[in-house]
Amino acid sequence: MPKTFKKVLVANRGEIAVRVMRTLREMGIASTAIYSDVDRAALHVRVADEAYPIGPAAASESYLRIDKVVDTAKKAGCDAIHPGYGFLSENADFVDACERAGITFIGPPASAMRNMGSKTAARKRMADAGVPIVPGAMCDTTDEAIAASNKIGYPVMLKASAGGGGKGIRLVNAASEMASAWERARSEAKKFFGDDTVYIEKAILTPRHVEIQVLGDRDGNLVHVFERDCSIQRRNQKVVEETPSPAASRELVAKMGEIAVKGAKAVGYFSAGTFEFLLAPDGAFYFLEMNTRLQVEHPVTELVTGLDLVREMVLIAQGEKLGFAQSDLETRGAAIECRIYAEDPASGFLPSPGKIESLVTPAGPGIRDDGGAYPGCVISSFYDPLISKLSVWAPTRERAVARMRRALSEYIVTGIRTNLAFHEKLFAHPDFVAGRYDTGFLDRHHDVLLGYATVPAEHREKVAVAVALAAARMERATGAKEAVTGEKGARLTPWVAAHRSNMLRR
Repeated sequence: MPKTFKKVLVANRGEIAVRVMRTLREMGIASTAIYSDVDRAALHVRVADEAYPIGPAAASESYLRIDKVVDTAKKAGCDAIHPGYGFLSENADFVDACERAGITFIGPPASAMRNMGSKTAARKRMADAGVPIVPGAMCDTTDEAIAASNKIGYPVMLKASAGGGGKGIRLVNAASEMASAWERARSEAKKFFGDDTVYIEKAILTPRHVEIQVLGDRDGNLVHVFERDCSIQRRNQKVVEETPSPAASRELVAKMGEIAVKGAKAVGYFSAGTFEFLLAPDGAFYFLEMNTRLQVEHPVTELVTGLDLVREMVLIAQGEKLGFAQSDLETRGAAIECRIYAEDPASGFLPSPGKIESLVTPAGPGIRDDGGAYPGCVISSFYDPLISKLSVWAPTRERAVARMRRALSEYIVTGIRTNLAFHEKLFAHPDFVAGRYDTGFLDRHHDVLLGYATVPAEHREKVAVAVALAAARMERATGAKEAVTGEKGARLTPWVAAHRSNMLRR
């Protein structure tokens, strides 16, 4: 019998916590936030109906403490917990703890998490279910790894079995590189996941990274919600996602979707989840992993389908059946998402924590900004430096690209460095505009997208722009109406002056 939640604890922070709380409010469900010592003034705390301290800044002592999260939910009288993504979202022990406490976990069952949580176990399970997987092998020593790689054929990838987010991954081009890559991959895997198990996988050259969204209820009804192309990556981590994929036909997407649904049914899956595939240039695709949670890039799927995936997760957790079949689902137009990070692309995308002095987000037709920051807030060094997810929708990909360029030009952040300038360069690159890219795109175009040699005009204008910004600030402070003079005597509005100065700070 379906139930109705009255209060849900959101076991997360930042933009995803805010995003979940917005849907809860639309559904008439009260939201409870948790916060660490450094997140006391965070946006998600302000948005929630109530908030409780959870512990020190370190995630291991706050957001990752199962006992504290569950105890807080009980104390607050919550019916359920939504985990967002990251932190405890794919922790089967957390699901078990919720069930023992009589609290509903808004997500998949612990059994599915355990089946798919280990990449090596997931590969075997999916192979048994008939899902195509990349040739690979489990090895215990470098000698075994070299022997297996010689059989598979170089290049190969070393991957952490319990990994994710681009951690614990190394590309090996020859046997001579194996020993050092093996140790580095294991060390990183141990550091980030507490498990140094790694495995070998054939490296597919110039692939696209295409994923399939799945959604299922507790009664076994499962559908796929089409694809997302996540091939623009830095350090094996996604930074831009779009749907539909420029590289996949509707027939191919349907085939991938059928395979994903088949794989999900094999592990008794329900709620939202994602099957990730490598799409080779010849059209062959191979299973990478399944993310048993909501994805960061879920907004683009929502924009083209009209679904609210968080709402669907809540309804499923309440025991309701899916309100649609596969034949009812269709997409309209194109959507693209940019992850706006507090980081410095020119310095290897190193995080750039600090206080945001000013923040102006874009608006207008077809624009969605899922943010977790506000002017005056601090981007902490303790957590992922994601500021927001900027998404756009348009009737065609060409118009979506143009709309994103316009949106990026309106996005202003001062006080910290961001990757906004990188995104603007990317969306001006002719190959990206044409949809010609793969997972190695950023590495091949590093100088154009991450360097400054191609835009010396910005440096030449530095002094002039600084003066223009100072004048704009003076105008706001004094009410002066005289516009700042720009190039060729043109009148430079305070908005444009601020934007140009912002470009220099990124």
